[in-house]
Amino acid sequence: MADLSGRVAIITGAAGNLGQALSHAFMGAGARLVLVDRAGNEHFSTLYPHLEGSADAHFAGAVDLGDSVAVEAMVAEAIGRFGHVDILINAAGGYRGDKPTHEAPLDDWEVMFNMNLRTALVTSRALSPHMIERGRGKIVNVAARAALQGGARIAAYSASKAAVIRLTESMSAELKTSGINVNCVLPSTIDTPPNRQAMPRADTRKWVSPEALAEVILFLASDAARAIHGAAIPVYGIG
Repeated sequence: MADLSGRVAIITGAAGNLGQALSHAFMGAGARLVLVDRAGNEHFSTLYPHLEGSADAHFAGAVDLGDSVAVEAMVAEAIGRFGHVDILINAAGGYRGDKPTHEAPLDDWEVMFNMNLRTALVTSRALSPHMIERGRGKIVNVAARAALQGGARIAAYSASKAAVIRLTESMSAELKTSGINVNCVLPSTIDTPPNRQAMPRADTRKWVSPEALAEVILFLASDAARAIHGAAIPVYGIG
């Protein structure tokens, strides 16, 4: 089990299924948490009642991760609260698809790149100078298996997740000499209630659980992964 005692981790998309699994995993490893989501703090209070008022957690709700000013303010508040931030997990994202490229609205492309790429880009840019100054840090992005090869009816999603891999590789090349590890994970379908509802006939035994994916991300955020830079780690379950 990773030991993140004394470390501070920002987790975006913390109100989602993966975000909740990550929060529990990182809390179990001893990290102090900055939980970020577009949902309001009252939603966090419902999801994490045990962290309400905790000295080891900070709720940053109603943050638009595409807004650089709002994100910079969130990062400054996190640093002001805990003194430093060691880890950034860019778990915010989403999916829109199911139509051929020539029929899908162009708006799908803007939505996918904003949700999956811009959120990771804006948050990473805001926190990188702090990590560079400290000479250490871990950034883990969430891409997807679909980033490796395009498929029917998923062009915008696939392209946006492929861009996350390129962002990961580029930032790793820029930051690794400053003691910062930048990596990403490539999950297959994550076993969540929305995915089960959308694909009722799927064999969910082949999907990857949020908890299993969180354990891989926890490893990448730990000292055990100090020699890993710019990697895209497949997390496919048995699918």
